[in-house]
Amino acid sequence: MHPSTRLVVWLLVLVAIQALAGTLLVAALLLLSLSGTAALRRCLQLAWRARWLFVSLSVILAWGGVGDPAWSGPLAPSREGLIEALTQAGRLLAVLMVVAVLREQMPASELLIGLHRLLEPLRRCGVDVDRGVVRLLLVLNHLETMPRPRDWRLLLAAPTARGGEIFELPDRQLGGHDYLVIALIAVGGGSLLLFWQT
Repeated sequence: MHPSTRLVVWLLVLVAIQALAGTLLVAALLLLSLSGTAALRRCLQLAWRARWLFVSLSVILAWGGVGDPAWSGPLAPSREGLIEALTQAGRLLAVLMVVAVLREQMPASELLIGLHRLLEPLRRCGVDVDRGVVRLLLVLNHLETMPRPRDWRLLLAAPTARGGEIFELPDRQLGGHDYLVIALIAVGGGSLLLFWQT
């Protein structure tokens, strides 16, 4: 399957996660946790980095929501707010798990090939797709070689001068089955969106 097709599937999965709640969300989290130890380890790292987002999201939704108090007391959150906080935290965790699975199963070169092909139509609007893809590659390389947060002084040090680097992206055309998968996903996603809105 072409990397562009995999990216389209990934983006639609991210959109579908926002419609999950309750038992379906728990089932999706359990299913995603079976994607391998490397992806789970990466997901735990992402979740740890987003821990303050989880905390603030939970506090805002649990104590800012209107409804019946979860327990008797002056600082009790609302029961509906707690349910909404758990739902949104579960959705955020599912998104982080899907990102971790994508990064583990798709090397950076494949990711860039897929993005390059998906962004190719923007070239007609004057967007330099090649420059954008190269910048993304540089950011990904920088994130992988960035020092740990406790070594913050290294971030202030002058970067080492590098010579000119050459990036090669082998371009591949989408096959007929890729167009079929994208069309099926688009029709299925549109149907789900219409069903979700009714």
